[in-house]
Amino acid sequence: MFQELFNNQHFITQSEVNKFLMAILLCGLIGVEREFRSKQAGLKTMIMIGLGSTLFTILSIKIGHSTADRIASNIVTGIGFLGAGVIFKEDNQVKGLTTACVIWIVAAIGMAVGSGYYEQAIGVTLVVLAALLVFPFLENFVDRRFTKRVYRIVKKYENESLEAYEESLRSSNLKMHRGKQELSNGIISGTWIAVGSPKNHKKFVDKMLQDTKIIAFDF
Repeated sequence: MFQELFNNQHFITQSEVNKFLMAILLCGLIGVEREFRSKQAGLKTMIMIGLGSTLFTILSIKIGHSTADRIASNIVTGIGFLGAGVIFKEDNQVKGLTTACVIWIVAAIGMAVGSGYYEQAIGVTLVVLAALLVFPFLENFVDRRFTKRVYRIVKKYENESLEAYEESLRSSNLKMHRGKQELSNGIISGTWIAVGSPKNHKKFVDKMLQDTKIIAFDF
């Protein structure tokens, strides 16, 4: 009886069961990494996306007949709206882009599994996991050496420009780019974008905090 159910055209087949299990495994591995890092889309979300993409692809092949891609092709569009929901702006930074990309890739893995391309699905999963595990260390390495900050200094104008503060940036081993500078009502202000290590940034900030001529200092 159970064998007939599995072999029935309108019920689930053993091959489809294997595809669902494969989707749970591969997408679950990515979900575990996201869950470990306390990201918005974690284990449950990744498994649901993977299973949904797998099922839509299977149904597209089954009921699409001559146009087997007519349902599956809409997964790409639909998953875009889901990914956009996790992207948000906080202060001057855009966050959630990596999670949105992972959602997109998990949907693609589900489609690959649903259409029977297991090698591609496994290969991409391994690459994604390697990227998610290794890249944070590389990002931290780069941030420790190339941290970018925006500084704004406001002081009373005393017949002198702000070049002395630019020299302080250079002496602190910071690469700087001059922004807007303004003189109004006896007050001069300037903005700079500086790049360097956190240690060098701290050296410059400590120096500026001790300058009694500065009226306002944004850092």
